[in-house]
Amino acid sequence: MEEVNYDKIVQEAADEVFRIMARRVSEEDLKRVKQAFELAKEAHSNQRRKSGEPYIIHPIAVACIIAKEMKMGANPVIAAFLHDVVEDTDYTVEDIEERFGEDVAFLVDTVTKKKQDKYKLSKQMDNYKQLLDSLNYDIRALMVKIADRLHNMRTLSSMRLDKQMKIAGETDYFYAPLANRLGLFDVKTELENLSFKFRCPGQYPAIEEDIRKDKEENGPRLSAFTSEIMEMLREEGIPARAEIYYRAPYSLYRRMLAGNCDYQHLDNRYYVRITFSQAVDGMTEKQTCLRIYSLLTDRYKEKPGSFVNQIDLAKENAYRCIRVMLLSGTGVWEDVQISSQKMVESSRLGCLADRTESNVSDWIVRFKKVLQDIAMQSMDGNFIESVKTTLYYDDIMVFSPRGLSITLPKGATAIDYAFELGNKIGLHAKYARINGKLSPVKTVLNQGDCVEIGIDVNSHPKPDWLEIAQTYKAKHALRKLKLQELNSGIQRCPHCRPLPGGETIGYRDEVGILHVHRRSCPEVIRLASKHGDSIEPMVLPVDPKKGYPVSLRIRAVDRYHLLIDIIDHITNKLHLTIDSLDTKTADEIVDCNITFFVTCVDDLLSTTAELYKIEGVDEIQQTM
Repeated sequence: MEEVNYDKIVQEAADEVFRIMARRVSEEDLKRVKQAFELAKEAHSNQRRKSGEPYIIHPIAVACIIAKEMKMGANPVIAAFLHDVVEDTDYTVEDIEERFGEDVAFLVDTVTKKKQDKYKLSKQMDNYKQLLDSLNYDIRALMVKIADRLHNMRTLSSMRLDKQMKIAGETDYFYAPLANRLGLFDVKTELENLSFKFRCPGQYPAIEEDIRKDKEENGPRLSAFTSEIMEMLREEGIPARAEIYYRAPYSLYRRMLAGNCDYQHLDNRYYVRITFSQAVDGMTEKQTCLRIYSLLTDRYKEKPGSFVNQIDLAKENAYRCIRVMLLSGTGVWEDVQISSQKMVESSRLGCLADRTESNVSDWIVRFKKVLQDIAMQSMDGNFIESVKTTLYYDDIMVFSPRGLSITLPKGATAIDYAFELGNKIGLHAKYARINGKLSPVKTVLNQGDCVEIGIDVNSHPKPDWLEIAQTYKAKHALRKLKLQELNSGIQRCPHCRPLPGGETIGYRDEVGILHVHRRSCPEVIRLASKHGDSIEPMVLPVDPKKGYPVSLRIRAVDRYHLLIDIIDHITNKLHLTIDSLDTKTADEIVDCNITFFVTCVDDLLSTTAELYKIEGVDEIQQTM
């Protein structure tokens, strides 16, 4: 086998960084960038990555992300080259300051994990706090750390399973939310998907294959639709591009879970993005978007109520566009998004898009308020939960009867709204009026709802509120009311209900109890982000004498003998025991909920495969 010439690979990668920086920094700063590379190369000369590559490849890759993808200046690139030097070699922060100045030394010191004999929360969470607390006059250190994490995730395959789970958990609970709040949409999406890929190596490629088949099937139709749009706009003197974008596997996975459906029955798997580089003469970008919208709706039917103005009402640092559903010539409602190239670039670079001094200053003031909220919410020790719920802003805006606007995470309920108004209101909430309609406080809220909470001093939270609540404020208040039960032995997670033979992982708690979870379980991802060293490889053994209940929802076209065929496949062909069965038929469509016992995940997969062979069966979803 030909020996890999790592010296050549290293130099070519470094030269790529130098070429990028040469276009936008002075000769003096370029010289400093090259000196930083040489120092990093010498400092890491005897170190190797888990893959066997020279360690210097990692700092170069981080520097390239900072230079090329985040388009930052000389000092952040220098800090990227040196970000592991103090932590992993004999060089000190003082050495860095002497050679590259106080600013670079500050950035390197900020991203360097501090070794302690005793940690206040845990090693991982203390490092998170150190990074967030470091924000005093800019956000460059956060960017270096995110770039560091991004490259680590891109090369995670060389790590052990337990390390993969630990790093993926950190990414889900800290780095992806942080990228989200910073407005780095592409980075956030890539981090989420890489985490999903390593946590769930079976589900990720399955969704990728669904996307491939979808593109193959719908490609010609969508290509014709986008060509029509570009030709029409060209005739109107508006040079624009119309392209198809499929949503990433993790986004589709979340939508499938939320909608309790499979890929084939999922709406909005992709969208059509129309972008223009320059506004029409005499018009603003928004006016140009509206002009294109007007031209499109002159030609295509618009789905009533589908128009959304995400330019004026966009979330901070979020993608801005005019969004509408249009009926294509093939009779399919298409999700169409209209934006300028600048709007798209802003969503990619987030808080880095507008680098004027006043904009950066204003953004830092707002972000510091976010950090203060995290600190206040973390006083009970639940730091990581407060980070995720505060940094993620996949949210909705609702209003009080007096017009007070309150932002909540998507999926929040009237319970969450009540606690946002105050703990006393939340703890004594009895009912809600949503848009004037009497509703339970468990009702999920939608964008633009007007909400009023009815309280009663004799009303108190119900036991299931803690699971229903979405916001940290609500969870923090409700957690104080709930006593935790201490279990013993090996425990299966009661939420994800892992099965023998499935993709499982273990978490050993502080008293030695081993809790078994599916690797896709949100709870174990949270635990991995806080206590990664307590994550253990764990496979539930198959015991032919032990059965686990699972429930399926079967949707089918009604016909004679359908129910008997379903029962026959489960009991006679697969020899599984049915526990309960409930079926309803309406307008020739059958909804059947059936619970039966399996010994392992293969039993469940075999059952699903067999049931799909039955004439009339269209959709099967696991509900328990």
